[in-house]
Amino acid sequence: MTERIVNLGVLGLGRAFTLMLPTFIADRRVKLCAAADPRAEARARFASEFGSAYDSVERLCADSAVEAVYVASPHQLHAEHVQIAAKAGKHVLVEKPMAITIEQCNAMIDAARKAGIHLIVGHSHSFDRPILRLRERIQSGEFGDLRMITALNFTDFLYRPRRPEELATAQGGGVVFSQGAHQIDIIRLLGGGLVKSVVANTGSWDSARPTEGAYSALLTFDTGAFAAATYSGYGHFDSDEFMGGIDELGQPKQANRYGAARKVLASASEADAEATLKNARNYGGPFYVPSPPMAGLQHQHFGLLLASCEKADLRPLPAGVMIYGHDSQRLDALPPPQVPRAEVIDELYEAVVNDRPPEHDGEWARATLEVCLAILKSARQEPVTLRHQVAVRERK
Repeated sequence: MTERIVNLGVLGLGRAFTLMLPTFIADRRVKLCAAADPRAEARARFASEFGSAYDSVERLCADSAVEAVYVASPHQLHAEHVQIAAKAGKHVLVEKPMAITIEQCNAMIDAARKAGIHLIVGHSHSFDRPILRLRERIQSGEFGDLRMITALNFTDFLYRPRRPEELATAQGGGVVFSQGAHQIDIIRLLGGGLVKSVVANTGSWDSARPTEGAYSALLTFDTGAFAAATYSGYGHFDSDEFMGGIDELGQPKQANRYGAARKVLASASEADAEATLKNARNYGGPFYVPSPPMAGLQHQHFGLLLASCEKADLRPLPAGVMIYGHDSQRLDALPPPQVPRAEVIDELYEAVVNDRPPEHDGEWARATLEVCLAILKSARQEPVTLRHQVAVRERK
């Protein structure tokens, strides 16, 4: 029996698309049939490799061959583009973050409901197979109740070439929107979803890149469990060291790449030059490099994470889940992925073909955005002032 194929249109042929492209090529349940992008060079390459290429979202959504649309446009455009696709009767897979305001999320959810289409939000790393296995182990009750989550990720995110709006918080720029959408989604998935309160600080330490480059937040769930989430995108320490030298995409880390992002960025002295450099490295650009072969691929990750239950600490790794019990430790191993991010296609396919409501739907992603917005709000509020602190006394 031949499995039905979902014909997929792509809106936005930028960085997010290039990260999903190996999945779309390798997973036989989907077929790229059309795309839209403002860059002529990207459209030309897509047309030569896959199918029709358009210069507007309206033309893409008018294509009768397109069954579902992958919205990978800039964050601030997600709400508009999802509503256009929904109105055209297309199912939607939209990149994280879902949007940049709760009002936009509401409009997207309402549009999907009115049109009778499924809205899936991803990729976030809460789709990763080790995270899903970790959730299964927590839910089994074998290790008692979940009490605490510790999440830590240090990358060079802020020093990769950016468009101006990616460095403007009001337009969805900075690490809280782009990277918090990963980390908070993971934490909520493991913790049961219902975050009750958020206390946070953010860091914006480079005047040339005036947006949040770091945050640290404490989340409390309705169960009483809590999570500490820290992220830095300032490009010094690399927390892939904690993951056995495997990078976020499941590939072996190249040791000689330390500081590479800053070196590349130094070649672009102005904002326009930086945006041009980013476009040149994106799909269709002269410096675009396709993803490496999948041989030796391990599962993707989002830095160090520990889930502390009453009877064990559990840690997701690129090869499975480490379980640290009372008197022994062991690896709950997972086979290497045959298709990267296949879990995203699992949800998309089940929704489109079998009308199964996705787990990462609009309501779920709206809740994750609410936490990200709470991090930004908490960081702006007046902290508790302490009155009895003393400095470290230097011994003479």
